[in-house]
Amino acid sequence: MSSAACIVWGPELSPFLLKLESMLVHHGVAWRRLPRDGTRLENVRVSLRIRRAVRTRTALRPPANDVLDEYPLVPFLLTESGAVLYDSTALASWLDQRDADRSQPLVPVDPAARFVAALIDEAFDEFGLYMVHHNRWKLAAADNDSPGARLAREYARLLPPASSRLFAQWFARRQVRRLPYLFSVAPDGYRVAGLSAPLTPPARPGFPPTHDLLEEAWRRYLRAIETVLEEQPFLLGPAFTLADASAYGQLSMNLTDGLAARRLRELAPRTFDWLVSIRERRHAGTRGEPVLAPCLQSLLEVVMATYVPLMQANAAACAELLARGEPSFNEKAFDKGRGLFDGELLGHRYRSVARSFQARSWRDLCALWSALDSDAKRQIAGLVPGDPLDATFVAPAVAFGAGASG
Repeated sequence: MSSAACIVWGPELSPFLLKLESMLVHHGVAWRRLPRDGTRLENVRVSLRIRRAVRTRTALRPPANDVLDEYPLVPFLLTESGAVLYDSTALASWLDQRDADRSQPLVPVDPAARFVAALIDEAFDEFGLYMVHHNRWKLAAADNDSPGARLAREYARLLPPASSRLFAQWFARRQVRRLPYLFSVAPDGYRVAGLSAPLTPPARPGFPPTHDLLEEAWRRYLRAIETVLEEQPFLLGPAFTLADASAYGQLSMNLTDGLAARRLRELAPRTFDWLVSIRERRHAGTRGEPVLAPCLQSLLEVVMATYVPLMQANAAACAELLARGEPSFNEKAFDKGRGLFDGELLGHRYRSVARSFQARSWRDLCALWSALDSDAKRQIAGLVPGDPLDATFVAPAVAFGAGASG
């Protein structure tokens, strides 16, 4: 790669990194992945540059940061001009503007297709992450090559010498410990033969178990995508869009996860092959007008049954907690047992923590719906039978103060 290539910072384990890389490939942007492809000195320098940008809040979610944003650990995109950018969804529009004269846009121009792409994108980013993270870490004990060990190899030129084994163990235990925060709560007394306690998916007192919910949802999403791919090469027709990038980022995360990958291939062979084709960059430069075909209905139905009610409940919880003066949200609140709310999805109960960044993304999606004209709304409603969508895509007023989202 050229020295002028963009830098993607993060590991292959991140679904958002996979999503970002697939979008760069689509647009023909040269990039290198660090720390995997960097020297030790380069990796240290880039790591310090990102930390400084986060500390000074000059790391940017294009076109501008929001008080509800929360900086991720990964990925970041470092541009040829020196900018440090984040948020894969925002970067889709940034890439479209950068390459407007050369490439098919990731974000559809047609308003109805643009909204559906955004809806699918957010569903995979916010709810899809729970499904695939659960698959990875619940089943990791059955894999010969653990995710922790893979991460340590990718970060070998950033970690202190001889620390890879300890880092791999620490990371695996951290991710398993975080399962309940990421919606995966084991039943009381859950055990796996031969698996140590730090690597056993945990229950959490007072929280309903959600393993069955996540596994049922995962199968429903896979069946729905199989239905779409029987009719067309991508989720919105002939060309790769933001919707495909998000679905790819989350689902392809499990391609390297041993037992999870084998189950994915058995349940959804067409989807498995589709993910592999994107990983092999065969989607680059695809063109064609987006299509809201009838085959999308099953995918939109499962989105409306999982992601939408979860975001509605989260936004309402954020508004209620703020009205009561609650200052803490997201993972910090979860660790303290604060900011919690209860709900039900697919007939299963759950307990979660209010997330400010999800309140922001839901607000933005509802604003996108509100801006549609009546023809576009009718076109989308034809694929989503049920409650009136004007009453569905309404975000409560959520007025976070500075620092309240931490």
